[in-house]
Amino acid sequence: MFVALTFLLGIGNFAVHRAVLSSEHPLLGQVPWFFQMLGGRFSLLVEFAMLLGAMLMVSDGSAGWAWFYAGYSAVNAGSAWLILSGRV
Repeated sequence: MFVALTFLLGIGNFAVHRAVLSSEHPLLGQVPWFFQMLGGRFSLLVEFAMLLGAMLMVSDGSAGWAWFYAGYSAVNAGSAWLILSGRV
């Protein structure tokens, strides 16, 4: 069950990440050069690595990683909301 929840949170993370990348917010011009590689898609690879690592740890029986990834997803959603709503 925690694996499925982690996967669903990962889908949400990819959605908000892609929305932020598509917004062309001026803040995106200030990220380090290695995150700008491939037109910003390198950061999506980092997002995938985070999801894969969390899912592997959760599938191995570590429910704490599911809680960590849920917190990470909440921070992602909050920062995406701040960027997309123009508050930052």
